[in-house]
Amino acid sequence: MPYRCGAVILFLHNRYRTTGGEERVVADLLALVRERLGEDAELLERDSAALGRARAAAGLLGGGLAPGDVAAAVRRTGARVVHAHNVLPAFGWRGLAAARAAGARVVLHLHNYRLVCAVGTCFTRGVDCTRCHGRDTRPGVRLDCRGTGAEAAVYGAALALWQRRLVAQADVVVVPSAFARRRLIDLGAPLDPGRVRVIAHPVAAVATAPCFDPAGPALFAGRLAVEKGADVAIDACRRAGRPLVIAGDGPLRPQLEARAAGAGVRFAGRLDPDGLAAARAAASVALVPSRSAETFGLAAAEAMAAGLPVIASRIGALTELVADDARLVAPGDPDALAAALALPDPAAAAGHGLARVAELAAPERVAAALAEAYAA
Repeated sequence: MPYRCGAVILFLHNRYRTTGGEERVVADLLALVRERLGEDAELLERDSAALGRARAAAGLLGGGLAPGDVAAAVRRTGARVVHAHNVLPAFGWRGLAAARAAGARVVLHLHNYRLVCAVGTCFTRGVDCTRCHGRDTRPGVRLDCRGTGAEAAVYGAALALWQRRLVAQADVVVVPSAFARRRLIDLGAPLDPGRVRVIAHPVAAVATAPCFDPAGPALFAGRLAVEKGADVAIDACRRAGRPLVIAGDGPLRPQLEARAAGAGVRFAGRLDPDGLAAARAAASVALVPSRSAETFGLAAAEAMAAGLPVIASRIGALTELVADDARLVAPGDPDALAAALALPDPAAAAGHGLARVAELAAPERVAAALAEAYAA
């Protein structure tokens, strides 16, 4: 039965220049609120790709653009709760302040580390990075983490200027894992632990039993970028003599295809949900060899929910999600990953994963946690 908090929910989200997992999660949460909570929900969205760099810089340094648009949306919809996701650069703290002034409570959902880190991932030059701390964002400017000196300087200045004011607008802050909460606090983010709630990203459904092909290939599903570790999966499967399917696309695909020559690797490209479900059902194991400290690990959670055994890096929130030391390996270590592929009991590993993801990310659990956050 639906959990009701008796409020119209207005989602705010500033889409990134490159579409990623956060857009998927926002869409999933919006559907969850409508279907599981039985609430009216609307989305007010802006797109960084349409803003242009000059306008984006103005929004970052000014604390947001056109906060009146947010206030107008609150009044038009009668929203009692604003559920804000990425708010930079278009909405900023001024957009959240406008929502409060119009009578809405604010739930700020932090999907990444962008309160402190200009790129949001705490990952630069191929390694995990926690140099920036609190309002001291100078390391990110010096390292040029945004790729251009001007953009790095703008982000560094904006975070230092407005991070405290942004958090001050929130009645509740949501993060997707206990690890994300710990890291943000350790990084000096201005968070009151008593106002931070851990709510996992939802999976669409949880299988009732393990579902995998013991004779099938290993599966890597994700963006082909350094932090995701597809190269580690290729090297590990070559050493273990295991075929591998790579589902995804990204800037490293040409290099990875060259690296995989003769290794029994098939590049399937980016798959739609049905194609990805079929790939999981045909696989023997899912590999999540991330180098970065992910705040949740959606690729791992979705594979676990499909009934597939998962082997992942011992880093970030993947450690608490997988919660089985035998299926966690050091990031960037293909030898360790190759050794872990010899799962002694794949069915038991898949069953453990099903129980774990049901505990954390089943739709009904996430819906109930959201209802409590909206009503708090």
